[in-house]
Amino acid sequence: MSASYDVIVLGSGPGGYVAAIRCAQLGLKTAIVERENLGGICLNWGCIPTKALLRSAEIYHYMQHAKDYGLVAKGIEADLDAVVKRSRGVAKQLNQGVTHLMKKNKITVHMGEGSLKNPTTLQVTGDKGSETLTAKHIIVASGARARDLPFAPADGKRIWTYRHAMVPAEMPSKLLVIGSGAIGIEFASFYNDMGAEVTVVEMLDRVVPVEDADVSAFLEKSLTKQGMKILTGTGLEDLKATAKGVTAKLKGKDGKVTAAEFSHAIVAIGIQPNTENIGLEAAGARMERGFIQIDGYGRTAAKGLWAIGDCVPGPWLAHKASHEGVTAAEAIAQELGNKDVRPHPLDRNAIPGCTYCHPQVASVGLTEAKAKEAGHTVKVGNFPFIGNGKAIALGEAEGFIKTVFDAATGELLGAHMIGAEVTELIQGYTVGKVLETTEAELMGTIFPHPTLSEMMHESVLSAYGQAIHI
Repeated sequence: MSASYDVIVLGSGPGGYVAAIRCAQLGLKTAIVERENLGGICLNWGCIPTKALLRSAEIYHYMQHAKDYGLVAKGIEADLDAVVKRSRGVAKQLNQGVTHLMKKNKITVHMGEGSLKNPTTLQVTGDKGSETLTAKHIIVASGARARDLPFAPADGKRIWTYRHAMVPAEMPSKLLVIGSGAIGIEFASFYNDMGAEVTVVEMLDRVVPVEDADVSAFLEKSLTKQGMKILTGTGLEDLKATAKGVTAKLKGKDGKVTAAEFSHAIVAIGIQPNTENIGLEAAGARMERGFIQIDGYGRTAAKGLWAIGDCVPGPWLAHKASHEGVTAAEAIAQELGNKDVRPHPLDRNAIPGCTYCHPQVASVGLTEAKAKEAGHTVKVGNFPFIGNGKAIALGEAEGFIKTVFDAATGELLGAHMIGAEVTELIQGYTVGKVLETTEAELMGTIFPHPTLSEMMHESVLSAYGQAIHI
């Protein structure tokens, strides 16, 4: 069996399905190939179900601190099975939503494993046997998977990846989290709130190392205050699973190696792109460390072959993948003669990052250190949550908002936040960066009161010595 399309998308994650929908909107005959679940890892096993878990943990945390709000709550207990069941239900609902979107946009879905025969031909093997699909253009959106420790691969029983951690067979009593990026810190936060004794090991000198140093320092203090043990500058020398738990050998800052026992371990040390055995090199794609190399629009080195999402250079974020998907779709339509689309190359400095621990972390653009490394003379503003009426009323007075400006031009170079709901606030600064705003426009903007967003205004004012409430 064979079929021909304008565009075929390999992979249906937040990059792939969005690319397919945009292609269909532009009048292109489109197909999508998926080997497992529509919606990919993010929707089924990543971003969405983890946020459902974290929401349950957040509610549990608030219930345990009901007296802080003048309320009485007795006999509070967490039902891990019910929490996981709710999370899986959320994922299932959204999976069905993507299925509906495919039908609505008349996108043909081929379930099976896809491999490239050349830049415009895909062999798909699935339940219905083997079929050959051809297209004028193919977009590879094959995603990535958790990276295993070479000396201790995940077994799903004692040593977990994020996927195992989302559907635990039992509640960890003493949990080791290896890696303090967004995934590691989110699971550390979840299991700590649910009652586990949590230790986080980070090889670098601070947690969430891609964030601004001030945010990292604040988060480490907050997590320690919540009862977590944070070991930065610490390497993992060995990890062995036993019948009752795991034994870890940790090398500290002083060079000494100590052994420690845990009930379970979560490995969160990065990702491995799903680019093996799908014919990329033979098709002419250029690869580096397993990642497909592309231009700002998603074009690979092979004409007609495109790539987006976690299988290309980072940051490896769902919203970046979706944006790349739209860009690639519009660039393809343009090549096929559509004169109404005007795609723009990806601006990596305008990609926000969010970590949904407690307190939340969010950022966009350059850190203070990176801005100085890039040659900028900077003006930096900082405003604490304790100075905001809404934050105090919410009982969430922990955190701050930091803004970094170019001293000569007033350009907003970066924004960095830690505290309640900052993952929602960060988009205001992201829009500002895309609009190329300066401090003058932000200072002249009226922010509603009482809101957390007022702190964004105050942080800008602070950079220029004009903050009102500190």
